[in-house]
Amino acid sequence: MSALPALTLTGARVLGQGGLQVAPLALAGGRIAAAPLGRAVDLAGCTILPGIVDIHGDGFEHHLAPRRGVLRDLRAGLAATEAELATNGITTAVLAQFWSWEGGMRGPEFALRFLDALAGYEAVGTDMRAQLRFETHMLDDYDAFPETVARFGVDYVVFNDHLPHDALARGARPPRLTGQALKAGRSPDAHLELLRALHTRGAGVPGGLDALATRLVACGVRLGSHDDRTAAAREAWRARGAMIAEFPETAAAAKAAGAAGDTIVLGAPNVVRGGSHARGVDARALVAEGLCDALASDYHYPAPLQAARLLAGQIGWPAAWELVSGRPARALGLSDRGALAPGMRADLVVLDSAGRVGLTMAAGRITHAGGTVARRLLGSGAG
Repeated sequence: MSALPALTLTGARVLGQGGLQVAPLALAGGRIAAAPLGRAVDLAGCTILPGIVDIHGDGFEHHLAPRRGVLRDLRAGLAATEAELATNGITTAVLAQFWSWEGGMRGPEFALRFLDALAGYEAVGTDMRAQLRFETHMLDDYDAFPETVARFGVDYVVFNDHLPHDALARGARPPRLTGQALKAGRSPDAHLELLRALHTRGAGVPGGLDALATRLVACGVRLGSHDDRTAAAREAWRARGAMIAEFPETAAAAKAAGAAGDTIVLGAPNVVRGGSHARGVDARALVAEGLCDALASDYHYPAPLQAARLLAGQIGWPAAWELVSGRPARALGLSDRGALAPGMRADLVVLDSAGRVGLTMAAGRITHAGGTVARRLLGSGAG
């Protein structure tokens, strides 16, 4: 699918290096152009911002499996995911897929189906890329996992440990065991036995992780940790080459990441609701302390836009929008997006006078258009 013919968006406030200013924005060949050209589209009263770069989100799960076992062709779910992303101004999306003992759509078998479907999916324009969330205690998968990463070109791996260690150490039955077992297609007893077996192999995890991380880094894979609770934990992950700290659960872990220059990813839903649903640290407080490099959708694709709008009243639009566009783009090594500057990809979102997403473009392709913005665009003869 090709980009739109050259056109210039006029009359809108455009977020550039000098902040929000009324200025023309020219697009040509899927890039931001240096000077006005092509058809003019009057967007007076609107605001044009760089497209949102969502560094971590698993909201796509709802589209891939609206009910257990319903969708056989995952590409239909990916199309629905792209539509939701575009409606919320997201032009680059990192789809965070589990590689977990949890099984079901979080197990390795489903992860392979997902990766295969994503590789074969022809997007309208949204850059949809995979992150694999590898559960640390799956020691039997350590040897083959890098081969899967290389085969599908995955360039971002995050390490998780969701085992209920406290309950298992006490010999207690972990909470939510039955529900987890049913989702995985196991009996509760079989699921509990698996958890116990994984828990007892914990001594082999640190050394195994050292070797696995070394292999992945050597292949150019970006590594991150998830839910760090202590400064020591963050330092251990950094020593392995994991320079991204996703959703640190404590201020101490976040401060350790910040002091070392690690990339700190926080949840946009945490900002919107004013606290973590999992009783972690308040993301707004970390943003205020400068301990945030990127806000991610986490589990709710509308959240980055909502969070940026909320924070704009505190730190201004340029700084707030950097957390959902420019800085996550740089954290992912994507130097061609995150700003509306000549030569950059034409990734942008247009908010109408009521603050709704009226237009989303990715590499100059329209991925979403609605309301007054769509009527103006169509009236210009574009598209």
